[in-house]
Amino acid sequence: MAFDVGIALNWILFLALFPIAFYWLRRAWRIIFRRDFSEVALKRGQPPADPQKFAPYTAVINLLGGGVVAYVIFGVLAGILPYETWSALAGGTIWCKFLADFILSRHAHPFALRKKGEAAPAAAD
Repeated sequence: MAFDVGIALNWILFLALFPIAFYWLRRAWRIIFRRDFSEVALKRGQPPADPQKFAPYTAVINLLGGGVVAYVIFGVLAGILPYETWSALAGGTIWCKFLADFILSRHAHPFALRKKGEAAPAAAD
């Protein structure tokens, strides 16, 4: 096996799974057990009006994403998952998690139409 760019990228992807799984599982832990809703459904860094309403959804998204990535890490280290399988699982999970977070944040911050000449609401400091 010769070292090339493809192998380097595979190693980068695999090594990146460790902090990704840690971060996502830590976010789920904070939401479920510590009741910390500071990172729930953020849009432009601002939480929704009622973050507790959207906390279970964010917790499930992070728990599923972190669990699948942890399974991929275990599968690669144990030699259970072939390359095509673990790279597809990892990539698909990362994309689905990002899209689910984006959709939830947009759902938590509904689009409000303003009448012509009406001022925009002041941003919270």
